[in-house]
Amino acid sequence: MPWKEMNAMSLRAEFVVLARQKGSNIRELCRRYPISSRTAYKWLGRYQQEGEAGLADRSRRPKRSPKQTSKAMEAVVVAVREETGWGGRKIARVLAKRGLERVPHPNTVTDILRRNGKLDEAACAHHDPAQRFERSLPNELWQMDFKGHFAMLTGRCHPFTVLDDHSRFCLGLRACPNETGGTVRTHLQSIFQQYGLPQAILCDNGGPWGQGYPTWELSALAVWLIRLGIYPLHGRPAHPQTQGKDERFHRTLKVELLQGRSFADLADCQHHFDAWRDRYNLWRPHEALGLDPPVEHFQPSQRPYPQALPLVEYNSGDIVRKVSSNGDVTYHNRPFRVGRGLVGQYVLLKPTPLDGCLDVFFCQYMVRQIVIA
Repeated sequence: MPWKEMNAMSLRAEFVVLARQKGSNIRELCRRYPISSRTAYKWLGRYQQEGEAGLADRSRRPKRSPKQTSKAMEAVVVAVREETGWGGRKIARVLAKRGLERVPHPNTVTDILRRNGKLDEAACAHHDPAQRFERSLPNELWQMDFKGHFAMLTGRCHPFTVLDDHSRFCLGLRACPNETGGTVRTHLQSIFQQYGLPQAILCDNGGPWGQGYPTWELSALAVWLIRLGIYPLHGRPAHPQTQGKDERFHRTLKVELLQGRSFADLADCQHHFDAWRDRYNLWRPHEALGLDPPVEHFQPSQRPYPQALPLVEYNSGDIVRKVSSNGDVTYHNRPFRVGRGLVGQYVLLKPTPLDGCLDVFFCQYMVRQIVIA
């Protein structure tokens, strides 16, 4: 049994003095103090050998620690941390995949980082539990956006990112000189040729994705996607969390690659982007994927990129109108706005159960409603 915490040294000294007196009953003293007989004889032995100094507490650290992490392994852990900035679970997973022997438990790796001053304890204390929502299969939904542009030694770089919602696989990380629809289309073409077509793409409401919220008009880029059979989706205005996976990807990109680094030009940016994208996709453990890298959860789409855009066709007898150079269609000799992104395209006017109200479709995509007063 332990001694009382108050004045432990005094109690031990008092007990020892009383116990060493002639005719003392040590077992009775043990009941009164209260300690076990084993503890009593331990302190009596130490007092006899060392005097009062022997009554002080001693370190409980074992003389031998055969399972203690080696200095070499600690150095490896610290090196991976300095290279990547990752936490204990990711580092342990990567070391295990490298085939190293006796890889420490993730909690031990975290302790190693803490001992070496590699953890920001204040930041760790403010981590909130994640709430994750994802599509059930790869290529059901991609997310795309531009990360905030930054200065290079010559010009500015606008990083264009495309991410698969299910697997978090980065399909594209491109260093762009601007954020125009033409630039996006050029890069999407090469991505589609390599990975196939998704069912839908989610983006925000700024150019070049769309125009004029809340009245909303399709952009030329969105029209091109629709003709490819890709459904364009848009997040709510001022709600970047709708594209949370891409936003989180941007934060990782900033912390692991962009922060504190300068680039000469777009070619230099792309060189570093390609190397970092390989690391992110192929071996960086992802928390949302059970610490698997994204590539283990991704498969290319079974829908190939077509050599030519499919024709826009409607059924015989449908009300079809061609969009004028002003972005209007004419019905009953009256112009109705449908959007400049559809200039030169044919749209379907479909009557609704509501008298005088028609839905405007481009292919299978509902563009807007028009009301005939």
